[in-house]
Amino acid sequence: MSETHCIAIGSIMIECNNLGGVPADIEHFRNTELRYGREILDADTGVVGGMLQVLRQNSCEIRPTIVASGCPAGPITAECYRHLKTGLLDRLRRAMPVDGVLLPLHGAATVEDVGDLEGDLLAEVREIIGPDVPVVVTLDLHAHVTAEMVRLADAIFGWETYPHADAFQTGVRGAKMMVDILRGHCRPTMAMARVPVLVGGINGGTEGDGPFAEVMRFAKSQEGTSRVVSTSVFLVCPYLDLPEMGGGGLVVTNDDLPKAKELAREIAMMYWQRRFDLEPELDSPAEAIKKGLQIEGGPVLLVETADCCGGGAAGDSVASLRALLDARLNETALVPVVDPEAAEICHRRGVGSDVILRLGHKLDPQWGKPLEVTGTVTKLSDGTFTYTGGIWEGQQGNMGPTAVFAIGAVQVLIASQPTYDWEDEQFRCVGLDVRQAKFVVAKNPMNWRIAYADMAQAAYILDTPGPTPATLRHYQYQHLKGPYFPADQDIPGLTPTVLTGI
Repeated sequence: MSETHCIAIGSIMIECNNLGGVPADIEHFRNTELRYGREILDADTGVVGGMLQVLRQNSCEIRPTIVASGCPAGPITAECYRHLKTGLLDRLRRAMPVDGVLLPLHGAATVEDVGDLEGDLLAEVREIIGPDVPVVVTLDLHAHVTAEMVRLADAIFGWETYPHADAFQTGVRGAKMMVDILRGHCRPTMAMARVPVLVGGINGGTEGDGPFAEVMRFAKSQEGTSRVVSTSVFLVCPYLDLPEMGGGGLVVTNDDLPKAKELAREIAMMYWQRRFDLEPELDSPAEAIKKGLQIEGGPVLLVETADCCGGGAAGDSVASLRALLDARLNETALVPVVDPEAAEICHRRGVGSDVILRLGHKLDPQWGKPLEVTGTVTKLSDGTFTYTGGIWEGQQGNMGPTAVFAIGAVQVLIASQPTYDWEDEQFRCVGLDVRQAKFVVAKNPMNWRIAYADMAQAAYILDTPGPTPATLRHYQYQHLKGPYFPADQDIPGLTPTVLTGI
């Protein structure tokens, strides 16, 4: 009979934004996913669901700690992180001894008083379990992979798809690696090669012929050759502001560190060579609307990526709304805005009421001024909906008290709190049909391709203010020191920075 292995599992998973957005407190996680102890065992989707499936299939004893995930936001508050970290570590101490630890993390989480959350958490976990117990980590492909992460983990696996559709499969890969380590089938050696490329996600898709897709396909083609167990490519979240940020390749081999370093460098240099193709073409909102009006039918997408809740923005920009109102449209346009004050007023006044609102730019006011508008409340909702795919498939999303506010032909979806965009669940939950609209504002750099690929007549990437801009060429970081692309178009003599494990 095979030996039963005891595996601890714990997660604090969120993408943070140092450029803006609203800090994430404990309520932020409760609004998305917060499980303690044995509640974790009910998870059947996402990275955790994939891990649990493999552990059960291999008769492992599962020792759960905490699983917390949240919609991207500003940095986590110090109080919230203390609560989550203390809960995870205390449960891990009580679970000891364990044979291994699985940590499904994000890789781009920050705390008000801690830069690298994942590195900090890994160090604390190592302090409890010691140097010999294996730790396997999974990360979003937008992770900022630091030296601490690589030094303290035995193996790291990145998500392989963007838009993110492989969270469950990544959990499966991570847990299978843990089982292989414990059964003596694999002795992982790992290297990460990093180059200073900081770009948004517009051209960072993993399908089709795009630049990032090409690098990802090459990396994945190397798995199974010359003792290569796993390859990952990281398009670092550019909305952090931390030292030594960059993207590149991470390779896990079976006891062959020289091969891991060689291949990681090759992937990183291929990524560097495609840097110009990763930068998008942009239009002002007025230019995009003018072009869209010349196209027959709809929807025409106005992609306001600078206000992406899925990248940590507050979702309260009215830059695209202002341009649509200035255009004096006769055809329907749909615009999402996060404004709890305006939503509360609409709920208080009721359906059918004509209301004057100061809309937008209240949660993160550095990016613009509120817009005074007059319109009619046409629908009220509690803002709950169910995700139909992605990292939270089947789980409930919660916009808080929500209203549909009609300003002539423009229908504004006013939510009380930001939520991650996967498809068009938020519009659907209040009865707004994107297929009937001429213009739809999509505040996400990539996932709009899922929701609208089969119907969009055109899509224009907007150049608007906000903490999740489509390009970083104009942003001045405070903690990241150059040179880096796109601020520096070329860096003579560039060689990747190579990080290795213990």
